[in-house]
Amino acid sequence: MTEQVKEMRVTKALEAALPGAITGGKYELNELTLGIDAARIHAVCEFLRRKDRFIRLAAITAVDWYPMEPRFEVVYHLHSMPRPGITQDERLRLKCKVGGDRPEVESVWSVWPCADWYEREIFDLFGIGFRNHPNLSRILMPEDWQGHPLRKDYPVHGYKYSYKSE
Repeated sequence: MTEQVKEMRVTKALEAALPGAITGGKYELNELTLGIDAARIHAVCEFLRRKDRFIRLAAITAVDWYPMEPRFEVVYHLHSMPRPGITQDERLRLKCKVGGDRPEVESVWSVWPCADWYEREIFDLFGIGFRNHPNLSRILMPEDWQGHPLRKDYPVHGYKYSYKSE
């Protein structure tokens, strides 16, 4: 992590509140990206929402780095509105790495309820689980679908599948 990233307000606040939660970071194109220990993602998000006023979860997505390990990366895009002392809105990207054997992270649904569908989509298409999610079920694919279509090892043409209605 560069000195510039270490000196940024958000980085300092997180490091003071949750020492060791940040695993790396970079600042490019006026955007801060912080690597977060996957085991601490819920605590980090809760701090950012409640104490640092990142009130908007803009998106959650995932990346499959197959065949590398850790295989997956869960990416959170946060947004903080202007407030006293800070005249501009802030955007922050959090990334946590998750192993491919049994990929799972803590759900942030209790921090931002809008995480519900984002986490279900990631579960459905990548097979990454979210502990303590209230309804972790498929959202795009049929309930009995086998596999996760956005994984890099999923067949390009998919599997032969018979829909129930056929």
